Amino acid sequence: MQRKVLFWSLVTALGGFLFGFDTAVISGAEKAIQQLWQLNAVEHGFTISIALIGTVIGAIFGGIPSDRLGRRQTLRWIAVLYLVSAVGAALAPAWVPFLVFRFLGGLGVGASSVTAPLYISEISPARSRGRLVGLFQFNIVFGILVAYLSNYLLANVGDHSWRLMLGVQAVPAIAFLLFLFRVPESPRWLLLHGRTEEGRDVLRLIEPETVDADVAAILASQAHSAQQSGSLFDPQYRTPVLLAVAFAFFNQVSGINAIIYYAPRIFEMTGLGQGAALLSSAGIGLINFIFTLLGVNLIDRFGRRTLMLVGSVGLIATLGLVARAFYTQQFGGVLVPVLLFVYIAFFAFSQGAVIWVFISEIFPNAVRARGQALGSSTHWVMATVIAFTFPYFAERLGGGPTFTFFCVMMVLQLVFVLRFMPETKGTSLEQADRTLVIH
Repeated sequence: MQRKVLFWSLVTALGGFLFGFDTAVISGAEKAIQQLWQLNAVEHGFTISIALIGTVIGAIFGGIPSDRLGRRQTLRWIAVLYLVSAVGAALAPAWVPFLVFRFLGGLGVGASSVTAPLYISEISPARSRGRLVGLFQFNIVFGILVAYLSNYLLANVGDHSWRLMLGVQAVPAIAFLLFLFRVPESPRWLLLHGRTEEGRDVLRLIEPETVDADVAAILASQAHSAQQSGSLFDPQYRTPVLLAVAFAFFNQVSGINAIIYYAPRIFEMTGLGQGAALLSSAGIGLINFIFTLLGVNLIDRFGRRTLMLVGSVGLIATLGLVARAFYTQQFGGVLVPVLLFVYIAFFAFSQGAVIWVFISEIFPNAVRARGQALGSSTHWVMATVIAFTFPYFAERLGGGPTFTFFCVMMVLQLVFVLRFMPETKGTSLEQADRTLVIH
C-alpha cells in the first residue's frame, strides 16, 4: 500500500473521528442541558435529535457539493462546520442558539458520511479498499470512545462541565482543516470533470503500474453512463439503490444509536448509579473501538458478507437476552451492561465495519456521490427517528418491548444478508457498474 494513499485516507478519516465525537458527546451533557433550560420530554428529545436533523439534511444534500466543488473542497467546508459547531454550542447563552450550533454540527456529520467514504473509496486500490474506507468507521468509534472518556473525565469540572465536554471538539476540528490542505482531489472526480491529466497524475501516485488501464476503465465507465439516464432512480440503478437503502435501514433499527446516545440512561434503568453508568458508557466506547479495528482488519480477507452473517446472529442473541432481562427485571447487577458490551462487539465487527465500505462500492462513478448520499440520508433519517422516539417508548413501554423490536429487526437483517447481499471484496469500483447495474 502506498504511504501517500494511507496518509490521505487517515486525514480524510479524521472527519469520521469528529463524526463519532459529535454523535456521542451529547450523552454526557444531555441531563445537565435538560435541567439548565428546564426542558420537558418533547423539548429534550428535540434537543438530542436536532443534530440528527442537521445530519439528515447534510446527508441528503452532501452529494451536491461533492459533485460540484469536488470531494476535497467539500471536506474543508465540513471541517469549518465542525469547528463553528463546537465553539458555538459550548458558549451558547440560551436554548435556541444551542440548537442552531448543534444543527450546524449535524450538517457536518451528514456531509462527512457522504464525502469522506466516497473520497477514500476513489483513491484506494481494490485490494485494500475495505481496510482504507474502514478507517472512516474506525475513526467514528475512536471519536465515540474519546467522547465518552472525555465526558467521564470532565463530569465534575465545575458547574458548567457540559460546556467543556462540547468545546474540546474544536481541537481536532482545527487539525482536520489544516491536514486537508495536504491531500489531492479525487482522481475519479477529476476525470469525470474533464481534467484528465490531473486525474492521471493522482492515479500515478496511487498505482503507477496500472495507471493507463485505470484511466481507460474510468473513462469507459463514464462514457457508458453518459449514454444513460442521469437520474439515480433510473431502473438500471434499481439494485444498488435497494441495497443501499436496506443496508442503511437495518444499521439503525439495530438500536445502535439509541444505545450510543442514551447509554447512561439505559444503565441507570437497570439500577446502576450515575458514576457507574457513565463509566459503563466508556466501556461501550472501548469495546466498539476494539471490535471495529478487528472488523476493519478482516473485511478484505473474509469479505463483507461473512462479517454481516456472523454479526447478525450475534445481534439477535444479545438483543433477545437484553429484552428478557427487562421483561423479568432480573438485572444481576451488571448483566445488561455486559450483554450490551457483547452486542456492541458484534455490531462493530459487522454493520459498523461494513456499512460505509459497502455503500461506497456498489454505485457506478457517474452516480456514486448521489448513491452515497441516498444511503447516508436513509441511515440518518432512521437514526433521527430512533433517537427521538427511544425515550418515549422506553418510558411508556419499558425496555422489554423496545429491545424486542430491535431483535426482530435483526432477524430480518439476517434474511436480507442471506438472500440479497452480494460480495464486493476485491472488485474494482468500475466492476460494480458491470455486476450490479442493469445495462
